[in-house]
Amino acid sequence: MSFEGVKKVWMNGRMVDFADAKISVFTHALHYGSGVFEGIRCYETARGSEVFRLTEHMERLHWSGKIYRMEIPYTVPELCAATLETIKANGFKACYVRPLAYRGFGSLGVNPLPNPVDVLIGVWTWGKYLGTEALEEGVDVCVSSWTRLGANTMPAMAKTTANYANSQLIKMEAIANGYHEGIALDDIGRISEGSGENLFLVWRGILYTPPFASSALPGITRASVVRLAKDLGLEVVEQMIPREMLYVVDEVFFTGTAAEITPVRSVDKIKVGSGRRGPVTEKLQKAFFDLVEGKVPDRYGWLTPVG
Repeated sequence: MSFEGVKKVWMNGRMVDFADAKISVFTHALHYGSGVFEGIRCYETARGSEVFRLTEHMERLHWSGKIYRMEIPYTVPELCAATLETIKANGFKACYVRPLAYRGFGSLGVNPLPNPVDVLIGVWTWGKYLGTEALEEGVDVCVSSWTRLGANTMPAMAKTTANYANSQLIKMEAIANGYHEGIALDDIGRISEGSGENLFLVWRGILYTPPFASSALPGITRASVVRLAKDLGLEVVEQMIPREMLYVVDEVFFTGTAAEITPVRSVDKIKVGSGRRGPVTEKLQKAFFDLVEGKVPDRYGWLTPVG
């Protein structure tokens, strides 16, 4: 991750110099985690710079806000246009995009409603989240001692800043114990997801992934992989998955905007399959990267040109 070269940030309808993109120390979101956000990638394709599933990301930002009674003061098309404007203002050919809607400065207290809803969009360069070599060699993960959010505690379908306190605990524990990443279980002990990624398992040629009811975020890369898998003739099953299945399946991989499609080579020091990227993961990676890098036509309409 590098913030070198960042020139401008879009804030509440205005392009602001990066050095001047500041908020009050009494911003409600800073004290209470009252924000919703997205992670989006802009790829340098054979056709030029294009943003992956921009509209879907902004739609999810809006529904996350709706769950938290946070009315975002910009429409989805306005946010999409602002994203393209911000990428152009910074001159990046490929970058990571972070839209954030948050309760701003108004009053402090648990009740967030008196505070304005502010919106910003920032961009920066960010390579492969778990490392370039991880795309082929895979990563070592553990099952975390921290579980995902229990039903009726906090809404897992919302991509909210507060939820990522849980993600940080999962990630820090994994790193402290020598792993690249952690896999969290839900509140009844079924597989949920990684600290910031959805999860897929391949067993006997069938692709399995946990349902949203297992406290998993409705990932946009997750949905894209499901579509690609079905078009490649793979059977995809969404169901609750027991922990022990991680130890016997043929392949495991993460999906996410940052992680893209990253294979898992071991879980709790138990080798997954051959201990490196498996054939199904490799096939899905090729289909995904061929599309986002513009090597094949955008047959799904998933890429928005920066212009």
